[in-house]
Amino acid sequence: MQHAEASVRSQLQLPRNTRAPRWRDVPDDEWNDWRWQLKNRLNSIGELSEIIRLTPDEEEGIRASGRLRLDITPYFASLIDPDDPTCPIRRQVLPTAQELVPFDAEMADSLAEDRHSPVPGLVHRYPDRVLMLITTQCASYCRYCTRSRIVGDPHANFSPAEFEAQLDYLRRTPQVRDVLLSGGDPLVLNPKVLESVLRELRKIEHIEVIRIGSRVPIFAPQRITQELCDMLSQYHPLWLNVHVNHPRELTPEVSDALDRMTRAGIPLGAQTVLLRGINDHPVVMQKLMRELVRNRVRPYYIYQCDEVHGAGHFRTTVAQGIEIMESLRGHMSGYAVPTYVVDLPGGGGKVPVGPNYIVSQSRSRVVLRNFEGYIGTYTEPLDYAGPDMAVPPEWVRTEPGQRGVSGLLAGEALAIEPKEFEDSHLRGGGTHRLNQDPRKWQPRGIGAD
Repeated sequence: MQHAEASVRSQLQLPRNTRAPRWRDVPDDEWNDWRWQLKNRLNSIGELSEIIRLTPDEEEGIRASGRLRLDITPYFASLIDPDDPTCPIRRQVLPTAQELVPFDAEMADSLAEDRHSPVPGLVHRYPDRVLMLITTQCASYCRYCTRSRIVGDPHANFSPAEFEAQLDYLRRTPQVRDVLLSGGDPLVLNPKVLESVLRELRKIEHIEVIRIGSRVPIFAPQRITQELCDMLSQYHPLWLNVHVNHPRELTPEVSDALDRMTRAGIPLGAQTVLLRGINDHPVVMQKLMRELVRNRVRPYYIYQCDEVHGAGHFRTTVAQGIEIMESLRGHMSGYAVPTYVVDLPGGGGKVPVGPNYIVSQSRSRVVLRNFEGYIGTYTEPLDYAGPDMAVPPEWVRTEPGQRGVSGLLAGEALAIEPKEFEDSHLRGGGTHRLNQDPRKWQPRGIGAD
């Protein structure tokens, strides 16, 4: 049901140099300085009331103790519709009383990142890549933040000794080939600190790719200077994923920032969180994906909102996400269609979900449907016996215990068993003459001899 105060106006993209009246007379050289933007962030009812007609719900959220930190750059605050409480910019950064309402299954660390952390700030969940948290600070703070347990807290920041422990772990873990820098936001770091981390990572021979996840190009596009782009371009191959949730965020200033990065040879991806009241409408998501591609940004992921404390009122159903994916596939270029994923609570990692395009399957045929509902048949080759080429042995990755389903297909095991599966089936009994030889259950040709 549409909100009584919802307006089309609050959805529309805005022209260059949009400023709230509070900053109309700020000199351009100050307004366009990213340090000025960070220094003059809004974080109180008094400041916010000067540019926004706050609702009682927002005032209660701002006054609440124990909530995620509140800071909004003047640039991003100027994109807020002051009179529409459903404004998608406003909903992302202004606290409300709904943040305080607990919900079933919420957790402080819903993705179990700290459980998969061999050293402070380093998350090694997948076989060949790690998440490296190098700050807890951001330019502004998203109210649905997955890392609200640490983000915004200066006392939770990482020390030089912890940086070194992260780097030491990477030096002695050759299976890692891909490092994602995140936090917080790496692009709010002192430029010399950021460059020192990049320099050390580039010294590690087995690290092939460095990625940066950032919302700074959206919150403070002034930060994306030519000087920054020149520095980043020294550490290729380097990719940047920008976090974008709504077309209104893609201003001319943001387009300029993205253009500078692509001209520096930095491939850009975008990650979007599916958020109730912000982008959970197929038309809004279609517009966002088209605008991203127009800015030479490849849509990468749409995330289901995590089950993290404070984010309950942002969550949608997975069914709504699948409906949105149905509206994207076939209706726009494949370049504009991201992967919709649920990052499984408890540390299960990202699982792609979406519409089912396979209707049925036999040994000789696959029946599929397209986005229009057209159902057709693809005839399988009956003489296919699998690949017959030889592959260099050094290409084969052998991370222990993380092959999963691909390991079953390769004949490495017969099953993936739940924890304590065997013990539960002993039904309280012990070892006896009929069950003491485990070779009885070892299938010939599968797994270890």
